[in-house]
Amino acid sequence: MTQTPIVDYRTEPSQYRHIKLAFDGAVATLSLAIDEDAGIRPGYKLKLNSYDLGVDIELHDALQRIRFEHPEVRSVVVTSLRDRVFCSGANIFMLGVSSHGWKVNFCKFTNETRNGIEDSSQHSGLKFVAALNGACAGGGYELALACDDIVLVDDRSSSVSLPEVPLLGVLPGTGGLTRVTDKRHVRHDLADIFCTSQEGVRGQKAVDWRLVDAIAKPAVFQQTVRERANKLAAGSTRPAGAQGVALTRVERTETADSLTYAHVTVQIDRARRNATFTVRAPQGAQPADIGAIVAAGAAWWPLQMARELDDAILHMRTNELDIGTWILKTDGDAAAVLAADAAMTAHKDHWFVNETIGMLRRTFARLDVTSRSLFALIEPGSCFVGMLAELAFCADRAYMLDASDGAPASMQLDEFNFGLLPMVNGQSRLARRFYEEAAPLEAVRAAAGKPLSPGEVLALGLVTATPDDIDWADEIRLELEQRAAMSPDSLTGLEANLRFAQQENMLTRIFGRLTAWQNWIFQRPNAVGDKGALKVYGKGEKAAFDLNRV
Repeated sequence: MTQTPIVDYRTEPSQYRHIKLAFDGAVATLSLAIDEDAGIRPGYKLKLNSYDLGVDIELHDALQRIRFEHPEVRSVVVTSLRDRVFCSGANIFMLGVSSHGWKVNFCKFTNETRNGIEDSSQHSGLKFVAALNGACAGGGYELALACDDIVLVDDRSSSVSLPEVPLLGVLPGTGGLTRVTDKRHVRHDLADIFCTSQEGVRGQKAVDWRLVDAIAKPAVFQQTVRERANKLAAGSTRPAGAQGVALTRVERTETADSLTYAHVTVQIDRARRNATFTVRAPQGAQPADIGAIVAAGAAWWPLQMARELDDAILHMRTNELDIGTWILKTDGDAAAVLAADAAMTAHKDHWFVNETIGMLRRTFARLDVTSRSLFALIEPGSCFVGMLAELAFCADRAYMLDASDGAPASMQLDEFNFGLLPMVNGQSRLARRFYEEAAPLEAVRAAAGKPLSPGEVLALGLVTATPDDIDWADEIRLELEQRAAMSPDSLTGLEANLRFAQQENMLTRIFGRLTAWQNWIFQRPNAVGDKGALKVYGKGEKAAFDLNRV
């Protein structure tokens, strides 16, 4: 059953309640000024610059505005407008009154937003400085950890902390433990002390333990932050004089069982607990020269399609929890998709094209980490080519109709399938598919650039099966029915394991640990029972723990 009220991920700066953006040449300032009375749901106040999903929706949008509307920005200062507090993390009372599913989806989106900060630093030359002008705890410190540089005010009271274990009986929900070790290289024993203390670490000790990069006295704090932001900006490749592209609102039409955008549709079959996502190719001639591409702006098909698909994924993930299988389809002129790919490949060093590729990369990565079964159906009239072939390679299974009459289904690969849109582990989906084995990858590379028939696609190992038109309907129906009958919990664990086989990095460890930790610790009585730490927090009661180790 659909949750109410519906969460809408679409926003814009004029609607912000929690975030302020300011621009000064190459440096932007993103300030947290969280309105404690503007929670996305009733039942709690966002005190001490604590956040909920509504805050992170604004943060995600603000980052998009900086990426696309302000190409002159080379570094971003993330700070607070509240006195003596940077951010106290996810609102504890919100967590206490939220369902388990809400908490997990909230943490996943929050983590993806922080991953997006690191993605922009790596691929776009957009650098981030966390200016901690006050106490920084929990998810607030996790936000700082996503930045390239952390500066803490040295006022004898401000500290950084991850107090979830001692205070709440849970763990940091958006990668804090992993970034402390894998990214900050905090020594194991010091990290143990840090993550089991409520008061945190401040001053020079925070620098010595590698929890922050620098400290500064209040009188010189702003100057120090600006100097470090300018230094990072000086090494960026983002253009100084380029005109930005305005991100117009993503428009959609909704019914009880569908979402319709210009290039994406979602049709929900509630009886069968599945949803069909159809991505449509562009219509008409596509711009090839960079001037025409920039002039198209947010309406340029690769960008508009990516924004629509991203919104559809987020909407379905949050608002349709019982729709367990997503069927991925495409429709339209394959040549038009390949033309868009060729234009992006030719101009991939231009800032706008680079940011669009980044948007595509992050959007497809959302599919990889989404806890839904993904089935791709490749039929005559499909356009699983180039970038859209990645939808098939995202899927847990891909079926291709080997029709005996009419134009056959086909698939065609290009540069987008060989590393331009990697998963969060840095691996292309084809490399993941073939475990980096040279022979199958070389065979697929040799077949790129030409339409491939069902027989050729099957021989190359690019699809699961190619039923003929006699068996197609029954085979697909049976596979979907079988999937819908299985335990969603076991499928979530299965899919997460199989999608990220072989190659690990910091982000896969974060997502893998979140899947395990949140689906266990967040449901244990020690955290959420009547006397659990998360439930009694703020009530003057002491948590009662089951002391058995499991």
